[in-house]
Amino acid sequence: MQLYLIRHPAPQVAAGVCYGRTDLALAADVAAAAARILPQLPQLPPLLPVFTSPLQRCAQLAQALHAAPQSDARLQEMHFGAWEMRPWERIQRAALDGWAADPLGYAPPQGESVGELQQRVHGFLADVRRQGLESAVLVTHAGVMKVIVGQAQGLPARRWMALSFDYESVVRVTLADQDSAAAGERA
Repeated sequence: MQLYLIRHPAPQVAAGVCYGRTDLALAADVAAAAARILPQLPQLPPLLPVFTSPLQRCAQLAQALHAAPQSDARLQEMHFGAWEMRPWERIQRAALDGWAADPLGYAPPQGESVGELQQRVHGFLADVRRQGLESAVLVTHAGVMKVIVGQAQGLPARRWMALSFDYESVVRVTLADQDSAAAGERA
């Protein structure tokens, strides 16, 4: 399956603030962002499905790129719980150290772990495969993109978690015809 992963444009948030599932507005005009992204995409078939995170920073871009994107909550960014909208420097050092020591298992208070993020993204991919799609566009977040690129490249967790994607970046990946759950076991 061929996937075109698109990261949303920059949101309205101060530098150094932890945000994930917070529904932030875009910092720039969505039409201008779509115009910058379109040249990065190959000629896509008109019926190619577009899936999007329901958060407005993704959904608005998806709507600018496609007449009828399909929203799926599993494409949302990681939920940082009590850390959401707090400056990283004001989060307790011991909590950050705990997360760094076990990112797949550690969840911020009232949030989710990277492992939980990975599970829900793998669930989404399994459902897309069951639909028999050969290609799709996903307008989503850096965390979701890391999971998918890591799976496509067979990377160990520490490597895919270190990946970085700029705002408005487009990444094309090919997922082998394998069970998403089996891929998750390798992480």
